[in-house]
Parts: sequence; structure tokens; C-alpha cells
Amino acid sequence: MPEVVVKICVPADEYIKVYRGTAKTVLCETLDGRRVRFPADILQKFVTRSGVEGQFRIYFDPQGRYQRIEKIT
Repeated sequence: MPEVVVKICVPADEYIKVYRGTAKTVLCETLDGRRVRFPADILQKFVTRSGVEGQFRIYFDPQGRYQRIEKIT
């Protein structure tokens, strides 16, 4: 299963756009320099009062569809 590691820092006032429906995806750079886009709502379980912050490993199927995410730091 393909995977990427990303470092994410999204302040709470930015993540609120997901709840309002104005943000559907997140575009960020992986630690090895590739760009990856994924559904913003996969971060929901990691939201704190300050937003979303940390390193995450995101798994995709061979067709590039999201499978799961885990926080690694």
C-alpha cells in the first residue's frame, strides 16, 4: 500500500473552513518533496483547540484513493 509522510500545521481558524464547507481538500508537501492532495475531513479526529499539528502517515490504495491516516508525532 503506497504511503506518504506529511508535516501538517493548520490553525483552528483555517480548519473551520472544513466545517463550513468551503474547504474540501488539503494540498501539502511530503517530507520527501512530493505534493499530495487528500480529503480535509480525514484530519477531523486530530483537531484540537489550536488546530491540527504534527507528522502523519497517510496510506493510499494502488489507485491513489485514501485508505487511512495515523499520527506519528
